[in-house]
Amino acid sequence: MTYTDLSRASSLARLDEFCEKYQLDHREMLREVGLPEDLLEQPEILISYSLMAQLLENCARKTGYPLFSLEYGVFQGAAMLGELFYLIKNAETVGDSLRELMLYYHLHSRGGQVTAAIESGMVVLSYEPRLRDCVPTRQAVELAVGVGQALLKMLLGAKWQPAGVHFRSGPSCAPQAYQRILGLTPQFNSTTNGWVFDARLLEVPLSNSDPKLHTLMREHIEKMDELAASELPAYVQTLIRHFLPNGRVTVDFIANYMTLSSRSLQRYLTDEGTSFQTLLDETRQSMAERYLSESAISLTQLAAILGYSGLAAFSRAFQRWHGQSPRQWRKQHGITYPARVLPQHRRKPAWLK
Repeated sequence: MTYTDLSRASSLARLDEFCEKYQLDHREMLREVGLPEDLLEQPEILISYSLMAQLLENCARKTGYPLFSLEYGVFQGAAMLGELFYLIKNAETVGDSLRELMLYYHLHSRGGQVTAAIESGMVVLSYEPRLRDCVPTRQAVELAVGVGQALLKMLLGAKWQPAGVHFRSGPSCAPQAYQRILGLTPQFNSTTNGWVFDARLLEVPLSNSDPKLHTLMREHIEKMDELAASELPAYVQTLIRHFLPNGRVTVDFIANYMTLSSRSLQRYLTDEGTSFQTLLDETRQSMAERYLSESAISLTQLAAILGYSGLAAFSRAFQRWHGQSPRQWRKQHGITYPARVLPQHRRKPAWLK
């Protein structure tokens, strides 16, 4: 199964620290593109790679620093690869490490592809993003190139002597600014994005690798590969929970967020033995029970939060779930909060146009 544009939240590792360096509020920047403000606390959750790329574009624009993502990639390093990092750092050789990176990168992100080719005795390690048509690629590419440098430095240490670094785009500022970050001046307007280095470096053994840990991580990663498809329903429910309080959530809205057609999303969910309507219903039921147990908001407002057209529609759904009304359910569970009304005015979220 292939569904595009999803990436682990670990791709934004240390965003808070780096934004602070440039006087940015990372939560505000996340909120501006519609990403969860607490995603740094959940590095393994899936997020939209296109929204992440737009976030980086916004950070570069707001700071007035076009190389924001390039420097950020070097700053965060290979740890942004999450659990995959512990597999590749414990491989036997640099070549083995890069082969596993290419083999399992889809478990970290489906928003881009890592490839390596040997040409005339030189390795060309490339990165190609997969973004929505309306999202610029520059910042996503430069983040990946910065991470690539950090990874290769970690693997090779003093032996890391690149022959070149390439970008498909032209420079966004003076080439010397790139040189200060990367240690060499890139070749712009190239046919690829990535690093070029001597193929003999692929045979360099990793001196600090742990073969036992590598075996354990390989087994774990392969298990993750088997489970990757089954993550989709849980991810869809996460999106439903995130967006429901801001308005009614439809299959078209969620599919668009994931850069899929609604038909494709429904087909993938069917393959996993469920449907969008089933996930929406289960999520509403879970949220309803939590709000009724922990909050004193009115039932009318709860119906709106859960995306129902009115209290009557919510009451019918609740009756179907529990065989009793919300008020009876609260009474049965000994919950006696006095109903209160939440403020009517809520700030329009950035993602809602």
